[in-house]
Amino acid sequence: MTVGFVAFHYPEPAYFEEFVERVHRVRDVLESAPGCLSVECWVTSEGDAVVSTGQWDSADAYAASFAAVARADVDVAFDERECRPRQIFTLSSR
Repeated sequence: MTVGFVAFHYPEPAYFEEFVERVHRVRDVLESAPGCLSVECWVTSEGDAVVSTGQWDSADAYAASFAAVARADVDVAFDERECRPRQIFTLSSR
């Protein structure tokens, strides 16, 4: 069973490009873990949200990738740079 996520992030306009760069740094860490199939960064055509997606070959691989993020020196803080809470959905294949 593959496992994935879709996350919607809403950075303040002044931090939009910085936030895209932050997502790319997190992507690099996630992708370095065994079992990661893909991680991508998207932006909405309106320019109001950054959407990240990912897919792993198992729940264990998914957990290992996020454990690697917790150990890495990457900025994942939610703070005043975002104008509304993130929406994160964990997915599993059927």
